[in-house]
Amino acid sequence: MLNVGLTGGIASGKSTVAAMLVAKGAYHIDFDVLAHKVEKPDMPAWREIIDTFGPEILNGDGTINRTRLGAIVFTDQQNLAQLNAIVHPAVLTAWRRQLEEIEKEKVDAIVLANVPLLIEAGLKQLVDVVLLVYISPEEQLRRLMARNGYTRAEALSRLSAQMPIQDKLPLADLIVNNEGTCDETQDQIVHVWQELVRRERAKK
Repeated sequence: MLNVGLTGGIASGKSTVAAMLVAKGAYHIDFDVLAHKVEKPDMPAWREIIDTFGPEILNGDGTINRTRLGAIVFTDQQNLAQLNAIVHPAVLTAWRRQLEEIEKEKVDAIVLANVPLLIEAGLKQLVDVVLLVYISPEEQLRRLMARNGYTRAEALSRLSAQMPIQDKLPLADLIVNNEGTCDETQDQIVHVWQELVRRERAKK
């Protein structure tokens, strides 16, 4: 099994790249999905988040209002660090459980772990390959404003909470430049998939 850490800046198109690789045969574990699961009402991480940031971040049904929580953590690095310290251990446990299940099903699987903060969170050593989806910071801002309806200031605050994408480039094993058309990205995916298959076979 090849454990691939898929990362990149916010709004860089990680989900698009993941979908293209899944179409080639990869398995996909999305850390944002895992985070949503461990933050469900009455889960241990949910309780700790409420104790830390207060009940005002809850919706009427008891679920966490991610917009309200985001407004708290993305404007204060200490708050963001507190949230990560709560959520990351629970997500890593769920991730390892899924990896074990996939390996039982397909011993030579290529598994994408979609981890936006792979490098920032110090998780690089937990994967075999770091695959970075790259777009320029200005394009990140443009896409984030279009996708989420943020003002430029709001988008900048989200962007500044992450390590600059330029600093991630030398830490990646493989890079997909996602600034162009879908067809241009797809052409790169063909070569990336061939390289991932080669690396998985080389592990044996």
